[in-house]
Amino acid sequence: MKKEDMSCIDCAVKNCNKMDKTYPDFCLTTHMDEEVLNEAMECYNEDENRKVTIAAAEVEYENYCKHTRVEEIMDFAKKINAKKIGIATCVGLLKESRILADILRRHGFEVYGVACKAGTQKKTSVGIPECCEGVGVNMCNPILQAKLLNKAKTDLNVVVGLCVGHDSLFYKYSEALTTTAVTKDRVLGHNPVAALYTADSYYSKLKKSEEE
Repeated sequence: MKKEDMSCIDCAVKNCNKMDKTYPDFCLTTHMDEEVLNEAMECYNEDENRKVTIAAAEVEYENYCKHTRVEEIMDFAKKINAKKIGIATCVGLLKESRILADILRRHGFEVYGVACKAGTQKKTSVGIPECCEGVGVNMCNPILQAKLLNKAKTDLNVVVGLCVGHDSLFYKYSEALTTTAVTKDRVLGHNPVAALYTADSYYSKLKKSEEE
């Protein structure tokens, strides 16, 4: 691989974290586009960005390795003064979303949720191939989920198990800040990182190229 094609993903040094080693030759930090860096740092002067950045850092620090993701979402919501939480959920995880909503309500939050099949629109109505009806005739509708939560004027949205790609559209159309509680993985119990943990053993097939 050419050095100019390498990036952080090819680094095993992580000197940018603790600064106790030597940066690799291809390091983005030592080859930084100063214009892009300054542009990014300038964004933190915007009020909302500064508030969110500080809140996120405080949540990480205050209960590091002590609070679960659910607890951290509540901690974060309180710090940014979010009162109304929107839940964009997969219908297959509606039970888990109800549990999440119950927890949030017990901690003083107002909760409004929209399931992916709301509106019951057929997949073929937007050009999805008919063969895809083999796993259900109604489309997942993340844009509708976002627009309904926008209409409900939620302060913070939480994604629970939206499909790959559907989550992308939800993030695109959500007006409120969005975080994720559950990332869908039907095979691994919604724990996709398990495939990475076992990529050298049980899931070594993932490392095989399409030509193999």
